[in-house]
Amino acid sequence: MYDTVIRPFVPPDQQAARVLILRGLGEHFGWIDETCNPDLDDIAATYTGAGHLFLVAERAGTLMGTAALVLADDVRVGRRGQMVRVSVAAEARRMGVGRALVAQLVQAAREHGIERVIVETNADWDDAIGLYQRCGFTIRERRDGGVLLALELA
Repeated sequence: MYDTVIRPFVPPDQQAARVLILRGLGEHFGWIDETCNPDLDDIAATYTGAGHLFLVAERAGTLMGTAALVLADDVRVGRRGQMVRVSVAAEARRMGVGRALVAQLVQAAREHGIERVIVETNADWDDAIGLYQRCGFTIRERRDGGVLLALELA
């Protein structure tokens, strides 16, 4: 990870985190409608202010990655978490940044008593699927162009 620090999101990270995530989506899809991602307009309110965890990976003062864990209680399956907004800057990919972010979220999930962590992505996003599988997630469902992966912690 070459001197990369993973730490909780703070409000001054807002613009850089938003740009990093939207840039990654644009790279994958070839375009991006920024209005389709309103959660990114105020990350503190949407995630940390709501009791969720949002991490950033930073190297030499530059954001290189993001990842969030949304916590929820589900009567049917118990306490669970959903990873969202996992994104790594193009120049930092294949350096362990994504794996480190996921590992830290999984550790946080354990500390919160989470029994299952899920993540959804597009079925054609092979790099993301591969990352999650290398981190121990298994594919649970494929439908409507998406893939649901899960990691059982209980």
